[in-house]
Parts: sequence; C-alpha cells; structure tokens
Amino acid sequence: MDNIIASLDPVSIAVGVGIGAVLAVTLMPKSSGQINNSILKNEAKVATVCPLKDIEDTVNTSDKGVVAYCRCWRSSTFPLCDGSHVKHNKATGDNTGPLVIKK
Repeated sequence: MDNIIASLDPVSIAVGVGIGAVLAVTLMPKSSGQINNSILKNEAKVATVCPLKDIEDTVNTSDKGVVAYCRCWRSSTFPLCDGSHVKHNKATGDNTGPLVIKK
C-alpha cells in the first residue's frame, strides 16, 4: 500500500481533485431561489388571512392551548405547521420555525 501512495504523481492527484471539484459544482442541482415549492403555485401571490376569531377558536380547542402557523412553506397542512421545518432545517442548514400563538 505504501508503494502505491509513494508512486502517485502529485500533479495527477491535483488534476484529478480539480476535475472532481469542477464536476461537483457543474453537476450540482441549481436552486431556483424559490421558498414556496408547492403551495397555491397558480396564484400570483399567496396571502393567508386568518380572522382573529378563527385563531382564538383554534387555540381554545387545542389540547396544548397553542396553535402553530407554518413559516417554512413545507407544511402539508399549510397554513398550520406540521413540523416539516425540522427536515427542511436539517437539509438546508436553515433555522426556520413556526409562528406559535398561545393563550
């Protein structure tokens, strides 16, 4: 094994690493920059209106006395949070979380 490492040409190694880096950058999927990937995409703008009475009713009927609204745009129960931000944060390094309203 030592003979193999000793016989490797440093220039060849550098070229190989360089080619690998170029391929990694050029073949990486490009981000569109969009935050909302799936919710009401046929609308020009998504604005969720929640009347205060509805929010109060949701909080009052909740077992924990809180309601969480999604801010990561990944929730399958949008506009309510379903915890999808946890997976999103791990995948992207982001730190988003819900808007939590409590009594």
